[in-house]
Amino acid sequence: MRAARLIRMALLIQSNPGLTAAALARELDISERTVIRDAQALQEAGIPVRSERGRVGGYFLAAGYRTRLTTLHPSEAETLFLFGLPSALQDLGLSDAAETARLKLTATLLPSVRQAAESSVRRFHLDAPAWFREAATPELLPELARAVWADRTVHLSYARAGRADARASAVARVVEPYGLVLKAGTWYVVVRVPGEREEHDGGWRTYRVDRITALDPAPGAEEPFVRDPSFDLAAHWEARSAAFARTLLRTTVTIRLTGRGLRRLPAVVDGAAVVDALASVSAPDPAGLVTLDLPTESEEVAFDQLARLGADVEVLAPACLRARFRERAAALAALYRADPQEREPGEAEAQR
Repeated sequence: MRAARLIRMALLIQSNPGLTAAALARELDISERTVIRDAQALQEAGIPVRSERGRVGGYFLAAGYRTRLTTLHPSEAETLFLFGLPSALQDLGLSDAAETARLKLTATLLPSVRQAAESSVRRFHLDAPAWFREAATPELLPELARAVWADRTVHLSYARAGRADARASAVARVVEPYGLVLKAGTWYVVVRVPGEREEHDGGWRTYRVDRITALDPAPGAEEPFVRDPSFDLAAHWEARSAAFARTLLRTTVTIRLTGRGLRRLPAVVDGAAVVDALASVSAPDPAGLVTLDLPTESEEVAFDQLARLGADVEVLAPACLRARFRERAAALAALYRADPQEREPGEAEAQR
């Protein structure tokens, strides 16, 4: 473990001269004291690592020195060849470039490592789109991707959801496109509105790419925009996704669960709802049942989701939802009371 960490540390310093002990500690998930000890170990191994104090200080390699630690281990090559998403690269117009890069990388590998890399491609494939939907590439996605790569401010028109006339409902904005996200087969772009940076949300917006109806260079924006160096696309998306999911949870139902029902709850309701519900869970009663308040989109959604738990859940409130489960239980009891061969024609339909 330490040997791998030392190699990674040397490569980090080589690719990012001036990294501080604190920055290296974050990257390597170790303490700053361990960074100092590892730097000494690298020096003893003949790698000329030096540290400089001051405002522009940090860790550096001697001028002109390059490590020879870049040979890939077979497991590293296997992982590297799994990074690509063929469908996503095709959507972005990068499939040819990705294939060329793969061939170049393959040509540089030792035969044994090359075999391991090619083996991973045969064994693993990531299919991003969801089931039962036709994957369609948004027409403007390649052009938008080029704007993201070039940090180019653009003027876009966006059709709001649920509007029959896309042109009449389009919203036009000048935005700085920061990143693209592929979620369950749907592309989204995270942008920042320059004139709204001081707002409470920092001017950040997320748009579905397939609802962008027009895209042009922003007038007067010949130079690339200056990216916020603190922006982390993955962290931003995770935070905004969780916040969006919670805005949908407008209703609360009180339920009583068996131990099995509690274990199965995450499989039938939204993850954000589970997190909030578990914060209110009671201690088990003598029968082993627990009570909790479950956030949900609506009583209709709660009915469909909780019905999957069968007798492992009991709805306590609201009363109208409890009555609906009582009616469903009575209908099921009547349906299964008699042998199907003994039921009169049309009786099953009447009970439903």
